[in-house]
Amino acid sequence: MLGYEDGDVVGFCFGTTLAPDTKWWGSMLTPLPAAWMAENGKRTVALNETVVRKAWRGRSVAWQLHEVWLTHRAEERVTLLVNLLDGDDAVQAVYEAWGYRKLGDQQPFADSPVFSVMLRSVAPAENSGVFRK
Repeated sequence: MLGYEDGDVVGFCFGTTLAPDTKWWGSMLTPLPAAWMAENGKRTVALNETVVRKAWRGRSVAWQLHEVWLTHRAEERVTLLVNLLDGDDAVQAVYEAWGYRKLGDQQPFADSPVFSVMLRSVAPAENSGVFRK
C-alpha cells in the first residue's frame, strides 16, 4: 500500500498472509496455546513494514496507511513484531494505541534481537474478540 500527497509518495506499508506451515510462531519465548498459533492460510496477516517519509511523520500518515491497508485484507487478525531495543517502548505504545495487544516475545534467530509479538483484529471494532482461542 502506497500513500500519496499531491502526487508524491509519502509512505508505504506491506505484509503477507501466514501460511499453514508458517514459522512465525515457532520462535516464541513466551509459550502460547496451540490454538492461538494455528494458521490455515486465511487467519492471520503479518504486517512486515510501515515507512513514512520524514517530512510527513507526526501527521498520522502511518496510522492512515495501516488502516487503509487493513480494509483490503480478508484475514481476521493482524500481527507484527516490535524490536524491544527501538524507541524505549514508544513504538509498542503507538501500536497499542492502534488496538494491538502484546502476546509475548520471540527471537527468530539466535543472533537477532528479541521482539514483542503484537496482535489485533483486522476490523478495529472487533479488537476485543481477537484474543479468543
